[in-house]
Amino acid sequence: MSFPKYKAEDSIPQAHLSQTISNTESKYSYGINTRNMDTMDPMDIEGYPVYSYDNSSQSPININKEEEKQSWGKRFADSFKRVEPQVFDPSLTQTQEAYLKSASSPLKRQLQNRHLQMIAIGGSIGAALFVGAGTALHTGGPAGVLIVWILSSTMIYLTVQALGELAVTFPVSGSFIQFNTRFISAPWGFAMAWNYVFQWIYVLPLELVAVSMTISYWNDTISPAVWVTIFYLLICGIAIFGVRGYGEVEFVLSFIKILAILCFIVLGIVLECGGGPKGGYIGGKHWHHPGAFANGFKGVCTIFPTAAFSFAGTELVGLAAAETDNPRKTLPSATKQVFWRISLFYITSLVLIGLLVPYNDPRLQSPTSSVDAKASPFVISIENGGIKGLPSVMNAVIMISVLSVGNSSVYACSRTVVSLAEQGFAPEWFGYIDRAGRPLVGLFITLLFGLLGYLAVTSKQGVVFTWLSATSGLSSFLTWGSICVCHIRFRYAMKLRERSTEELAFTALTGVWGSIASLFLIFLILVAQFWVALFPIGKKPSAYSFFEVWLCLPVVVVFYISYMIWKKDYTIYIRTRDLDIDTGRGMFDLDFMREIIADEKAYISAKPLYYRLFRLWC
Repeated sequence: MSFPKYKAEDSIPQAHLSQTISNTESKYSYGINTRNMDTMDPMDIEGYPVYSYDNSSQSPININKEEEKQSWGKRFADSFKRVEPQVFDPSLTQTQEAYLKSASSPLKRQLQNRHLQMIAIGGSIGAALFVGAGTALHTGGPAGVLIVWILSSTMIYLTVQALGELAVTFPVSGSFIQFNTRFISAPWGFAMAWNYVFQWIYVLPLELVAVSMTISYWNDTISPAVWVTIFYLLICGIAIFGVRGYGEVEFVLSFIKILAILCFIVLGIVLECGGGPKGGYIGGKHWHHPGAFANGFKGVCTIFPTAAFSFAGTELVGLAAAETDNPRKTLPSATKQVFWRISLFYITSLVLIGLLVPYNDPRLQSPTSSVDAKASPFVISIENGGIKGLPSVMNAVIMISVLSVGNSSVYACSRTVVSLAEQGFAPEWFGYIDRAGRPLVGLFITLLFGLLGYLAVTSKQGVVFTWLSATSGLSSFLTWGSICVCHIRFRYAMKLRERSTEELAFTALTGVWGSIASLFLIFLILVAQFWVALFPIGKKPSAYSFFEVWLCLPVVVVFYISYMIWKKDYTIYIRTRDLDIDTGRGMFDLDFMREIIADEKAYISAKPLYYRLFRLWC
């Protein structure tokens, strides 16, 4: 495929957008919001679509005036009506039309800076860390856990930097879901989009079952179906409030999770130094006996999926770009917060766990579920210090974490479904977005699969969910690897056209070499997982154990080949010279963009050293 050649200052939106995107009685145009531009921080200048209408009933002002005259019930009912789809210039290619659709999505920009910061810092902290770290400690030992989490966190940090650059440059709906199609190929974009749907669509029922298990810790006389129903309706209620509901709930839940980990870090240091009820300095004795490694090199390789699950959802910061107020300012800051989450919440807490809990502690060996508070190394370390009554507190934190992940799964899956429709990878009605900015069909599909949570009352729930979760197995690594490839190809396309990174509102601190390094780490991790899936610890080689880890691979291959046959598109990768690096940009006047960036650099350089360091890392 190829695109028309445009000069840097003549991007597709400038040349076509004012004529090509129109509703029945209105025009849609892009521009820069320059409110108080002379007195504000350059970062506050908004570089995303600004709507303008031509004296029509479609104007938001006219709509709001009409709604004020209606009753609350009428306004609520009308909010579910679909936003009129846009009509595009037929001279545009299907691919260009898809890019413009995603750039002008009617999703509401209601996520504020505080929402995005909290999602970035605490969004993916969940049971995989609170409980899964215990299984990892038993399998790999304290040194193995640190090695795996440091390597995984390095890879995540490099990937999020790349995603931040792309998402700020192209704040479109679907984010990295669409980048695969734009910078690699349509068949790969199709396969990875559906892979991401499967990665999240089974998370909601899994988390509903997990919630019922956490509740049974306090009361096991009530049927799990009751708790599944209560939490299912709660998540449905949150979805009704759209992206603002998601943001507010995640803000509160993430704050609680962060507070819990900070409290544990302080308490863990006290216990390590002998300040607990039992007293006695602990130091690094557990690293000597029973030792630093549990199962040698294979044990280290085996726990990479656990680390991946603990980081799953980190990429949601990029997915939220299309619904973020002023992404040019908030997204760079959010991507930088990942460093602090990794270093403070993950690495620091895991160092303390490795010092406080020996890997051969029998309580680590047999958790009844992935949310069993009794098997949490956080709980065990505190119990070993002589403090009683904490399992209930940690169980409550785990329950909050599970609810947070379930809420995020609805957000991620529903927005991915919309992106599928915008790119022509799913029926057009999958992209139904109502006047309140809710992707109703996407929400319906996601919540429909949530009903699988009622398998919690069956005796075969373990087998069913093992295979449901296996479809997403290592798919996070494929998602992260694709993001890095997109970033590398984007930078290469800019270099080929002699375009400077000075026109980018945010550049990855680690540059393109960071993406290359991350991609190399992902390759090594996948090779290691292939080995341990073939020859698992303590088991004979079997197809069952292999596909329990690698089922996502045949799923991706099937979708990849199916698209090629369906669309007769056998493109392996788009030639670099044909990559579109302009359509859907958050700011189209490149000269103005360069001026804003120069002003921003001058603004920061005039500030004290502490402020410059703060802006660099936060």
